[in-house]
Amino acid sequence: MFVLSTSLRLSSAAFAAPADSASAPGTRTLLLVRHGEYDHDDPRDESVGKGLVPLGGEQCRAVGRRLAAWPARVTVLRASTFTRARESAAIVGRALHLTPQPEPGICECTPPTPRADVMKDLRPGEADSCVAQLEALVAQRFRPTAHGDSVEAWVCHGNVIRYLVCRALKVDPTMWLQMGIANCSVSEIQIRPDGTTRLMAYDDVGHLPGRLLTRGGSAMKPAPPPRR
Repeated sequence: MFVLSTSLRLSSAAFAAPADSASAPGTRTLLLVRHGEYDHDDPRDESVGKGLVPLGGEQCRAVGRRLAAWPARVTVLRASTFTRARESAAIVGRALHLTPQPEPGICECTPPTPRADVMKDLRPGEADSCVAQLEALVAQRFRPTAHGDSVEAWVCHGNVIRYLVCRALKVDPTMWLQMGIANCSVSEIQIRPDGTTRLMAYDDVGHLPGRLLTRGGSAMKPAPPPRR
């Protein structure tokens, strides 16, 4: 009679309970939302005036519904302190049942760009101050969460979002102006547990019907009907 004898050595670790994923570093997902359309002709300072127009309110309600239906729950809502962003975040916050947290680091500013027509209108040192502001934000926020995954929504501005996208992609941040961006679009950046970043979406406007789509203060014109 032939007897096959086998031995199997199992370490005690094989019987250990699985690690609690909530206690390990997690992925921080940033949902960057550009504010809604606002009153460009208001002469008041941006922290006082230049509030949303009715179209902007509609855009914000649409993106609020989008974020409320996000696959993972948004637990933090941050907002620039400029009027148009505060008002936008208040509308989004009602959809998410969250109170917006003021975040001066995501207020609008103009980083350096090769565009001479843009740079000539800036005060001396203004572009450098913008870079300092945004790099401080990157240093503070572009890191994984300490315990488990998280999803944050930031209601901010086009220049800020485009600069942060360049930083996430590790491309020349002075190229931010090469990208267009719509009001109340969503751009998604992930910062993973190992510290790497990934752009998951940019300028996503799938939640906005054509009549609500604006870029740079101008409504998008519908395409002409095809020739027959």
